[in-house]
Amino acid sequence: MQRAVDAGVQDILLPAITLNSLPKMDQLHHSDLSLYKMAGIHPTSINEGTSTTKDELYDYCSRPEIIGVGETGLDYHWSEEYKTEQRKSLHIHCEVAKATGKPIVLHNRASTADLFKIIDEHQDGRLKGVWHCFNGSVDEGKQALDLGLHLGIGGIFTFKNAGVDESVAQLPIKKMMLETDAPYLAPEPKRGKRNEPSFVRFTAQRLAEVKKQELVDLVEQTSQTARRLFNLADPSEA
Repeated sequence: MQRAVDAGVQDILLPAITLNSLPKMDQLHHSDLSLYKMAGIHPTSINEGTSTTKDELYDYCSRPEIIGVGETGLDYHWSEEYKTEQRKSLHIHCEVAKATGKPIVLHNRASTADLFKIIDEHQDGRLKGVWHCFNGSVDEGKQALDLGLHLGIGGIFTFKNAGVDESVAQLPIKKMMLETDAPYLAPEPKRGKRNEPSFVRFTAQRLAEVKKQELVDLVEQTSQTARRLFNLADPSEA
């Protein structure tokens, strides 16, 4: 956390892996950081037998200290055995996100078509959120935006052979925010190391290059986008 502060990070948003993540989040404190919690169940935790009900998830997500619903989504990379359970969980998370008015954080790995289908089913103007760790094509990015989603730009965007930078170059910066995805997918030049929030500066630098913007302007814009989506206070106005 101190390294994050030293790198200029002001806010850290903490997605949940399971509902048991929340007490661990409560143990995190730093005088120079604003730490925000989300509640949800990651799709790979669904594969391990974790589940929730709409009432239980709503109870957590309706609490004022919870700023978002997730991390949820679909992941067919490791196994396709639990597709039905993952889809059921995603439906529940979408319903709770609409009921609470809080944004949903979407994991997507090898599951884009099904993810879009479910989001489309639920999109009645109330569903908002972010495609976390965006790694799609230009057309997929546009489809996500049309569905009311934002794009989370993380470490994979900086990988030279991933091609994500080519997609991001053609998509609107006003719908993007910077992400870490610790402890995985550390950006260049830290690729292969344990990722941490201080590394987000490398993603920001690369995004500024791709978008041909001044770094300070890009950081301000993406930060304000995230704060608006998650209804967070601006530290500069405190």
